[in-house]
Amino acid sequence: MQGSLKSRVAAVLAGSCIAIAAQAQQEVRIGVIYPLSGPGAAVGAELRNALELAADIVNNGAAGVPELPFSAGKGLPNLKGAKIKLVFADHQASPQTGASEAERLITQEKVVALVGAYNSAVTATASQVAERAGIPFLNPESSSTSLTQRNFKWFFRITPNDDLFVHNAFEFLKELEARKGIKPGVVASLNENGLWGTETTKLQTKLAAEYKLNLVKQIAYPAKTTQLTSEVQTLKAANPNLVLQSSYTADAILSMKSYKELGFLPDMILANNAGFTDTDFVKTLGKDAEYVITREVWALDLATRNPLIKQVNDLYSSRYKVNFTGNSSRTFTGLMVMADAINRAGSTDPEAIRKALVATDIPGSKLIMPWKGVKFDATGQNTLGQGILAQIVDGKYNTVWPFDLAARDVVWPMPKWDQRK
Repeated sequence: MQGSLKSRVAAVLAGSCIAIAAQAQQEVRIGVIYPLSGPGAAVGAELRNALELAADIVNNGAAGVPELPFSAGKGLPNLKGAKIKLVFADHQASPQTGASEAERLITQEKVVALVGAYNSAVTATASQVAERAGIPFLNPESSSTSLTQRNFKWFFRITPNDDLFVHNAFEFLKELEARKGIKPGVVASLNENGLWGTETTKLQTKLAAEYKLNLVKQIAYPAKTTQLTSEVQTLKAANPNLVLQSSYTADAILSMKSYKELGFLPDMILANNAGFTDTDFVKTLGKDAEYVITREVWALDLATRNPLIKQVNDLYSSRYKVNFTGNSSRTFTGLMVMADAINRAGSTDPEAIRKALVATDIPGSKLIMPWKGVKFDATGQNTLGQGILAQIVDGKYNTVWPFDLAARDVVWPMPKWDQRK
């Protein structure tokens, strides 16, 4: 199968080399694979907006943001001003659909690179197709550690992985006790049972033992579930002080509604990003979303340290009437990194783009992320990313860790359901 797909891609490229050469001065086709319908449609819409903003900046400029790469709006200078053309595919949160859409984009839409795919399980299958075809695949958001443990040549990820993120959560709990005298107490976890949630559960088990935390219950549920009653009842019976949770948007919202309906609320919910940082989470739940702490990679309050964060967020919010989230800010950054690589390659040849990605070295001052930069190791993992923790207070995500970056103090425990104003 590997040879078959590669030969088909080679035939497509060879058969249309003249068209591609002519087209290179006008547009560069990049395939983007995201959940645009189904349970992930809300977050998919925001990620699409972020991609379209990034492409628009490269193609048409961003007045007043001179420090942002490509903000002059002259397209890709090293390709004679070629414009980016985004070709969208909807994976519907299905690994099988993601794989078939990746193949369609490569063989039929003739994209020169792929960006995606948010859901780790879909990123795994779609990037496998790209690997077989010899097409660069850049992943902005999926955090499953195993994605960069496959010895792939064509896969690159800008976000930190779950190994770092889950370590961050446990370091936070350790420092919280040391600095503020707050002990996590009895701990339980509730995670979706896909690739991301399963890997997270394994790592939480390992680290709980290392950090000497009393992890009494671990509950997994189907990622596309429409009810969590039995899981929440089991969780309630375990009576934890702290719940560690990994959920996508629909199930994150469903879990909070189920907690309230069944009269369950621990001292704290420490979430693993994803659904808990989607705009729909706060919009749907209102005050019932308050006080959750989630791992993050972006917060608007960090603009005091990096002016680009506010400047580009202003562009996004003026256009789409919402702020960036940790998800959409990474997606925006992912396309900007891909544009940078294609421009440095000075070519739409996939191998030239791959080599440019390998050589990527973007400083943090050129990013909207609170990272040291983007630089890939031999596995394709960005080594300069880092995470933060944010707590939802007054409908906003406030940085609470690392403590030297905190915009406000941690509220712990969470007020009970009937004590919220």
